[in-house]
Amino acid sequence: MSKEGKIMKIDLHIHTKMSDGFFSPKEVIDEAYKNGVSVISICDHDTIDAYNEELFSYAKSKNIKLIPGVEISTKTNKAGIHILGYNYDLNNNEMKESLYKIRNARHIYLHKVAKRLEQIGYLVNEEELDKIDAVTKAHIALDIVNNKENEKILLREFGHIPSKGEFIETIMNENCIAYVKKETVTPKEAAKIIRKANGKVVLAHPVAYVHEDNFTNKDILEIINEIKPDGIEANYLYVDRNENIINEVAKWNKFAKENNLFVTVGSDFHKKDGIHPEIGFVNTKFMLNDNVIYDIITNITR
Repeated sequence: MSKEGKIMKIDLHIHTKMSDGFFSPKEVIDEAYKNGVSVISICDHDTIDAYNEELFSYAKSKNIKLIPGVEISTKTNKAGIHILGYNYDLNNNEMKESLYKIRNARHIYLHKVAKRLEQIGYLVNEEELDKIDAVTKAHIALDIVNNKENEKILLREFGHIPSKGEFIETIMNENCIAYVKKETVTPKEAAKIIRKANGKVVLAHPVAYVHEDNFTNKDILEIINEIKPDGIEANYLYVDRNENIINEVAKWNKFAKENNLFVTVGSDFHKKDGIHPEIGFVNTKFMLNDNVIYDIITNITR
């Protein structure tokens, strides 16, 4: 408990409209305030555009500590891997230029995958999607499954209207019918980008790679040995394609300790859907004690 007698809440993995979230940066602050969360980080995909002096001032007015964050999309020969960066120099031009190149590759990917999807019968609102700065697979998949003109083909292929996650895993991912290789960086290169800006490097949600890509502990260790991160996102609730919540927090905290890594915590919040954790995990039973939270803040900010 904090000195005020309230349970302290922290969430270091939140998305906004700057990538594939549904809330604006200010709305994220409002939601965190409403949920009683006192420390947050916005980790949009391949962009730090959410951050400006106005947002930091707004967070401060709500007594919320805002720690700069980013989630960089990378690729190994086995799967896509996300690398989180924290407490970096927001004015580092090299980091800004690197992220711009990564985002630009997303738009090249959009045009290629739209062509492939249209060849197999799906209608893609390519022009509208191209207006999204950090366009993602999630944007593309959501556009398709929400488009009534795709209803017939979706029902034929899936037997129901799939979620965006199911569509990605079945149609767009590697070894699927509409797979298109996206030019990207490696986990090691992403770690280098973050370190050059004096940030902390964290491997995002290892639990996801186990359940989505059949990674073993050995596979995770290979990534750890390659990028030598400062920490891993051990405190994370994974939601699978069948909307089952998988809690392997104890396993990944143990893994972190065995490999001399600090741990972080994140909801990976995008929107309120009644399934995924919300900012601060307020719609779940998951919570951390204050000692763990203080350790996380200290490790991220020192």
